[in-house]
Amino acid sequence: MMTMIDQSPPDPARFRRALPAEAAMSSWTASDGWPLRRFDWPVPAGTVRGSVLFQGGRGDIIEKYLEAMTHWHDAGWAVTSFDWRGQGGSGRTTADPHVGHASSFAPFVDDLSVLWHDWRAATPGPHVVMGHSMGGHLVLRAIVEGAIDPDAAVLIAPMLGLRSPVGAIWGERLARAMRSLGDAARPAWKGHERPGAIDRQPLLTKDKSRYEDEIYWYRGAPTLRLGPPSWAWLVAAFASTRQQRADPRLQAVKTPVLMLVADADALVDPRAAAAVAAALPDVEMLRFGDGSAHEILREADGVRDRALAAIDGFLDLRAPAR
Repeated sequence: MMTMIDQSPPDPARFRRALPAEAAMSSWTASDGWPLRRFDWPVPAGTVRGSVLFQGGRGDIIEKYLEAMTHWHDAGWAVTSFDWRGQGGSGRTTADPHVGHASSFAPFVDDLSVLWHDWRAATPGPHVVMGHSMGGHLVLRAIVEGAIDPDAAVLIAPMLGLRSPVGAIWGERLARAMRSLGDAARPAWKGHERPGAIDRQPLLTKDKSRYEDEIYWYRGAPTLRLGPPSWAWLVAAFASTRQQRADPRLQAVKTPVLMLVADADALVDPRAAAAVAAALPDVEMLRFGDGSAHEILREADGVRDRALAAIDGFLDLRAPAR
């Protein structure tokens, strides 16, 4: 009897729309008792390259980055991630579960710090931290403040400055004025990423299939979805990024940093990222042109593959296997 071999091309979404069988999704409790949804994907003993803690951006969920996590896991990295408080599967911060609210970014940094130290003690090194967008800002802030001590850090389209039609200074002033006019936790606009945005995809990625992965997960678990930020979140974001750009401690950071920046990013300011990179003593920066929107690791293959290759090469040099 002849056995037929399936020669059909593999499903490109096979790593993007299913949780790995070997991974664990759990609830982790922050220092103030806040519940955070956590993801851990270990590697078999004897094949460990190191450990990666990956953090997404505002409104992101763990599932959006399963494809990138698969790439690192296949290379021998144990991968951990958690949903920031107030979004994804972590406890919400307002009565309206669709509003991303925060009056300060300090609790985010504290969550990252506490989990980092527990995770670092329980996982094999080297220990690498990665952050996308808001996650990139918080990762760098935690490093500067001495809250975490990674062997290397990767910042992907980091939110080191916000895009604003009136500029950062007037954007912050407007946000502060609007915050004072009513409930600070009320939504700043109706959409998701920015005011007036009707079609989200061009803001995030030019790859329609990868964009639809996010929709797939929201259809299956609508409670994971987050909408617009509150006015208080905007004030906190403007203030935290402004203070970070002027922080003299940037010049004393010893952690080697790789920064991936999308020059056509419509959500965060690539000029701010370049300015912060210039202040860091040990940094490599890779810039992407018009071919990339905000979500570099979820872009079309040409952009995504270039980004992953850069990360791999950086880690081989700056966080070598032990």
